[in-house]
Amino acid sequence: MRIQVNTDDNIDGDDALLRQVEAEISSTLSRFSEQVTRVEVHLGDENADRAGSTDKRCVLEARPAGRRPVAVTHHAPTIDEACHGATQKLKHLLESSFGRREDRKGHASIRGGQQH
Repeated sequence: MRIQVNTDDNIDGDDALLRQVEAEISSTLSRFSEQVTRVEVHLGDENADRAGSTDKRCVLEARPAGRRPVAVTHHAPTIDEACHGATQKLKHLLESSFGRREDRKGHASIRGGQQH
C-alpha cells in the first residue's frame, strides 16, 4: 500500500509530519495492505491565519484494488487529531466494505465466509 501525503499552503509538510502521518496510516490500515493499492492524504487548514476551533482537515482517499475509490474527511483542532479521526473513519469504512474475515480474537467470523 502506497501512501501519498499532500498539504495545502497553510500546513508545513515537513519530514517529521509526513513520517508521522504515514506511520499512523500504515499501522492502522495494515490489515488492508493487500486490498488497498494507495491512500492519498490531503491535509489542510481551512481558516488559515484566522482562529477556529476545528479548522484542521484531513481527507483520506483509499484506492482498493478492483473497486472504486472511497474517501473520508475529519475536522479537528489539530492536524494530529484530524489525521487520527480520518484514519479511524477509513478503517471502519474498509471493514464494512471488505467485511470482517476474522473477529478481534483471530477466530473466523460468521460474516467472513470460508477461510483459505
